[in-house]
Amino acid sequence: MRETRAAAHGLRIAIERSGYYPALVADAVESALGAEPVLAYVVHHEATFDPAMEVRRHVTVLVLSPTRLLACHTDEHPPTDAVPQAHASTTTEAVRLDRVHSVAVTRVVPEPASYMPGVPPTEVVLTIGWGVISHIDLEPATCGDESCEADHGYTGSVAADDLQLRVSEAADGAEAVGQVLAFARALSEATTSP
Repeated sequence: MRETRAAAHGLRIAIERSGYYPALVADAVESALGAEPVLAYVVHHEATFDPAMEVRRHVTVLVLSPTRLLACHTDEHPPTDAVPQAHASTTTEAVRLDRVHSVAVTRVVPEPASYMPGVPPTEVVLTIGWGVISHIDLEPATCGDESCEADHGYTGSVAADDLQLRVSEAADGAEAVGQVLAFARALSEATTSP
């Protein structure tokens, strides 16, 4: 994906292939990208289910340029009392590469005892942090004594994960898993430069 013209063309084809409002998604991505070349990209289309058991579609487009990471999210929304027609919302965020402080890749490999180098994982979770969103998980602290009724305060952890993307071979195909791994590798390389 180092050939930037080919990558930009491939990005457009991937957006169109997702079938999810391609003109809207491409316009948002191209507007945020401007004249910068595309070094690597991922287009991930997924369906989500809300509590009313409605299916809603969502697409995430990640683009690596020489200076920035672009994250574009597009969601569809059904009609409501406030907005009587179906609509979509698109959010793009441009993050300077020097602001990206973590690129974490979780690989799921079946039968690890018989793992062979070079065999791709069946699932990948890409987590990218740039310090905007943090999650705080708190729970009551204990002293270990089951009969103790004292208040020991709270314990917890802070996790910074501004973006998390999960793909699996079963749901998205082996090509999608490979593309996320390639994107993660390119982003990791790009963020090591001073």
